[in-house]
Order: sequence, then structure tokens, then C-alpha cells
Amino acid sequence: MSLLSYLPDDVFYGLVKDVLDIGRAKQVAAAKEFQKNVIDPFASLFDVAVSGVDHETWRQTELVRQCQKTLTNHIGNLHQKVLGNVAGWEDLGVGANVDLVCQNKKIIAEVKNKFNTVTGGKLADQYHSLERLVMPKASQYKGYTAYFVNVIPKKPQRYDLAFEPSDKETGNKCRANESIRIIDGASFYSLVTGKESALREFYLALPVVIEEIFQNDYQQADFCFPDKAEFERYFNAAYGSAATQNQFDF
Repeated sequence: MSLLSYLPDDVFYGLVKDVLDIGRAKQVAAAKEFQKNVIDPFASLFDVAVSGVDHETWRQTELVRQCQKTLTNHIGNLHQKVLGNVAGWEDLGVGANVDLVCQNKKIIAEVKNKFNTVTGGKLADQYHSLERLVMPKASQYKGYTAYFVNVIPKKPQRYDLAFEPSDKETGNKCRANESIRIIDGASFYSLVTGKESALREFYLALPVVIEEIFQNDYQQADFCFPDKAEFERYFNAAYGSAATQNQFDF
């Protein structure tokens, strides 16, 4: 049985391993370069005092923090690559005008890992960028629907709405356009795959494939993903019910 119903196992395995390889490399580099980096000597004292830990525990926590920043950046790319490998969809890669395209459904999408990846006036920039792709008559995406995707939403609610961020230059919201939309990750995974629980399926498959990679590729035969049920609570808190949201604050 496939790990994901909408993606071949070998593709999924390879995409997850790429992220783990990057994270492990960063972990090694961070440990080697720890003394070279300028550590805030004042903040470190407050961290230790407030947390009630010793120096070595604080050091390990700091290393984890540095690695987490790298992983977070690449997890956003992972979503883009997973979705771009679904049948009928294409990942346009780094440097393209947009992240994903589906010619059959006439959809393009810009994928961000979390609701606060892009904030403030830059949201309007995203709107205008998508507008320039789908509205001009000469555009190759004329007649397409453009989606701005927040994989992790601000609130645990589903939404698929006209994208109307505030534009600081005009002092007003961007004009509502049904062809330029904002959508949460669970809804977009459903849109791409045709499966209502596609994002949850992806989440639940991750510990399985991570264990396989550690055991088979990293030769850690006894590796077992710890506390799966505890971590699953974070997914449930992030996405909650499948209720549709009627309005969204930008």
C-alpha cells in the first residue's frame, strides 16, 4: 500500500530524504561553527536563568534552533515539490514567476509555508504579482485562477476566498477579484489531489517515511519516531475542523 494515495512512494521518499539530508548537514555545520558565530552573551545568561538549564543544555537548544530555521525554509519547498509531483501539476522551481501550475485546471499558485511568511505591505505585492500573471490579455496565464497558499493558516479554519490584502500605497484593500484567491493548506491539498484529507494523509505518512530513511539510509536500525500522538496534537490544533471560514483578516 502506498504511503500517499496521490504520490508514488519513491518520489515521496526522495523528497523527504532531501529535507532530512539538508537538516543533518546543517546540524553538523552548526556544531562545527558554533564558536565562530557571534553569540549574544547577554541573551544567553537570560535564557539560562529563565529556562533553569545548564550551559550544555542551552548549547544543544541553540543548535536545534539554528537547524530549525534551515528546516523551516526547506519544508515550504517540500510542500511545493509534493504538490508539483501530483499528476497534472508542475513545480516550476526556484526563480519562476509562480510556484505551481496546472494546465488542465487553469490554476497557478504561490505557496508559502505559514501565514506570517509574507506580511504587511508585501501581501499587496503578492496580489499585484498574481494579478499581472492572470489578467493581461497577452499573459500565458490569462483566464487562469491564481492562488496564494498559506499551508499553515492563521486560524484552524478552512478558507478559499478572494484575496484582498491592504495596499499601503492606496490606503485601501486590493480590489476583490475571483481569479486571485487566498487559500489554506488543507483546502489547497484537497483542490490539487481531489482528496478531502490529503494534507492529513501527508502529515501521518511523514513519521513513517522518516523512520524508514533513518533506519535504511542512515543506518540507525533502532530509530523510532518518538511521541507521535503528542506531535499529532499540533496538527489538529493548526487545522481543527473542516468548517468553512466566511471572512479572513489580513
